[in-house]
Amino acid sequence: MTDPNDTPFAADAYFLGPKSENGSWVRGEFQAILDHWYDWRRSIFADDPEAISEERRLSPTFLREREVLGQELRNLLVMLRSEVPKFTPRYIGHMVSELSLPALLGHFATLLHNPNNTSREVAKVGARMESEAIAMLAKMVGYDSAIAQGHFTSGGTFANFEAVWRARYRLDHALSLALVLAERDGDELDPFMAAHMGWRKFEQLRDDREVEESALRAASMVLGNPFEIAKRIGKCSGRDYLGPVLITPGNKHFSWQKAANLFGIGEDSFWNTPLDAQGRVDMTALAGRVDDARLAGRPVLCLTSVAGTTEAGEIDPVDKIADMLDALKQDNIHIWHHVDAAYGGFFCTMLGGKAEQVLAKQQQDALRAIARAQSVTIDPHKLGYVPYSCGAFVCRDEHAYRASSFQAPYIDRADTKDKWRCTLEGSRSGAGAAATWLTGKTLGFGPDKFGKIIAAGIQSRKIFQADMVKANPLVRPLDPSDTNIVCFSLAKPDEPLSVSNERTLAVYSKFQAHPDFSVSKTVLDAHSYGALIEAHVGTYGGECDVGQLALLRLVFMNPFWANPDTRDSLTPEFIGLLEDFTA
Repeated sequence: MTDPNDTPFAADAYFLGPKSENGSWVRGEFQAILDHWYDWRRSIFADDPEAISEERRLSPTFLREREVLGQELRNLLVMLRSEVPKFTPRYIGHMVSELSLPALLGHFATLLHNPNNTSREVAKVGARMESEAIAMLAKMVGYDSAIAQGHFTSGGTFANFEAVWRARYRLDHALSLALVLAERDGDELDPFMAAHMGWRKFEQLRDDREVEESALRAASMVLGNPFEIAKRIGKCSGRDYLGPVLITPGNKHFSWQKAANLFGIGEDSFWNTPLDAQGRVDMTALAGRVDDARLAGRPVLCLTSVAGTTEAGEIDPVDKIADMLDALKQDNIHIWHHVDAAYGGFFCTMLGGKAEQVLAKQQQDALRAIARAQSVTIDPHKLGYVPYSCGAFVCRDEHAYRASSFQAPYIDRADTKDKWRCTLEGSRSGAGAAATWLTGKTLGFGPDKFGKIIAAGIQSRKIFQADMVKANPLVRPLDPSDTNIVCFSLAKPDEPLSVSNERTLAVYSKFQAHPDFSVSKTVLDAHSYGALIEAHVGTYGGECDVGQLALLRLVFMNPFWANPDTRDSLTPEFIGLLEDFTA
């Protein structure tokens, strides 16, 4: 594989290859894993009698059942030949690609041992690998790995839920304390200011004013009746308390709307922030959202920015958002900032090396600022090249990781490091953590290896996009393309957006029916993307006669697009198909 910086690096050794080029070696590694598993099982309690005797293994019934199992397995394998071939460079549809060998081998080896990372009683090694892998991811995004906290989840959706849960935990504690002091001591109560006091002020105020745990529990909206507590807050503050708001950008993932629903804050509390003409959160509008919340006396439960949007891979100005929130801290307003980097977290692997040069400086600055947020979502099963399902939730420190503790009497609670106490999910497979762990141990999560693979994907996108635009005058790329995703419409000069949308969707349908390439589409709505749509249509002098923009979407995750032979073969073929479909 050709490295974008011309520095020798044998990335080919970390992937099976589209034609199973590394098949012989990988077969040996899989066999070694199975042999180790067999030997381990034989060595444990070696003097115990066999549970399945040779006589039973040779009986007609046993052999017949084994044959049934073998036949059904073969049927499954036949079925799987019709599965979407996401390993090939021809698959450029969604945020999934070839799996790395460290991830695949780590996943498989650990799967055989079936650790449940809910408790060290059933996952002694799995829990250790999880802690070490979280430390690796924390370091990757710039956190201090010695104090960062986190755990693996089933994916980005649950990781985002974890952020809301912890942000609510902090907000509820602050409001409970303020309500106690208002009712007991006659303090003034401003719900917005009280909710954003932050952990350190909370602890100091609680201790200085000698507020007991029982009093806080009696004033908690989470532990008590939220309607009754809201009335008490309203009485002390002098106006109805309408609850917190959740502020997200227009480019947010759908999981945030789910979070508003599941945590019971209501659709009215889900505040969407407009985007600018580049599809990133509008900073003026974002500051206005915070001001609106303050005027309404409604705390900000969580403010979210996105590093690597689902639609086009854009990166919000995380650094500018962090600057805005730091300025608010001067007024003792501490707002929880969560970065949804489910897709873009692994772009941080490029930072600190030559590989980062494929990113514009503003994207570099934004990625570096993730370390200033309270928490971050990362999905190894996307750009980490790890098997599904594997997400991760990482917090900056112990304060941010605090959450409600659930009790389970059938689990020994002596070890406070057991994650079941502070995770929304109960049972959690250790396979994803192990896959991430082995990836970190081999490829690492820095610029020397992993970062070069990521950079090669971005560089491949740039080359492909330039060739496509040069070859077909109808191609209108969405600008900017921050990362390894290119979105484009198909439009003639001066034509209405409705006509362009019809052509773009028709071409998408033709790609869907064609076996040679897998692509995806996205449709941007003017409600969130109005400024971007106008800017895009303006590049060809068109008219925005409808409120949606249809785009073809190509994701360059597959590492073999960096191979000149692959790129020189597939790019003209794709361009030729596109020309046929638009003729």
